[in-house]
Amino acid sequence: MNTADVNLYLVGFMGTGKTTIGRVVAQKLGFALLDSDHEIERQQGRTIADIFAGDGETAFRALERQFVEGGHPTQRMVVSCGGGLVVQPGMLERLQAHGVVVCLHASIETILARTLRHRHRPLLNVEDPEVQVRALFAEREPVYRRAGTVILTDARPVNDVAAHVVRTWRREAGEFARAARSPA
Repeated sequence: MNTADVNLYLVGFMGTGKTTIGRVVAQKLGFALLDSDHEIERQQGRTIADIFAGDGETAFRALERQFVEGGHPTQRMVVSCGGGLVVQPGMLERLQAHGVVVCLHASIETILARTLRHRHRPLLNVEDPEVQVRALFAEREPVYRRAGTVILTDARPVNDVAAHVVRTWRREAGEFARAARSPA
C-alpha cells in the first residue's frame, strides 16, 4: 500500500471535534470525508435517533461494525467515527488494521459546552444529560487513551488541531504502509 493512500480514522468522545476537524483534514490531504453516523443514516434511510428508538443501541452498534468491516472505501478516506464505535470489543483493532487511528480529546467541561445544546444525540436524551456525559466519558476514556495518538482540541483553533492531525497521519501512515507491504 502506498503511504499517501492510508485511511485516517478520527475517534473520540462526542463533542471533541471529529467531524469538524475531519472536514479540514480531508481537504488538506485531498481525501474524501465519511462520517460513520451519517453514512449509517444514509444506508438505513433513518436517523441515528430513530435507529436507537426503534431497534435499540445494540442494533446500532451492529451497524457500526458492518460499516467498519466493509461499508466504506479502504483508501484515501478520513473517517469521523461515532463516539461509541471504538468502545465495542474488537473495534479498535479492526480500525487499526484499516489505517491510522487518531483520538481527539477534550476536557469534560468543553464536551459539555459543545454537546448539551444539541438534542440530536440519542445518548443525551435522558433526564440529566450532564450526568450521562460524565458517566459515559469516565467509562470510555480508557479505551480512547489507547486508541492511538491523542490530540487535545480544547481552546485550540481548528486549523492548529487539523495541522497536528495531518502531521501525525503522515508519520503513522508511513509506518502503516511499510507494515502492510512487509511479509508476515
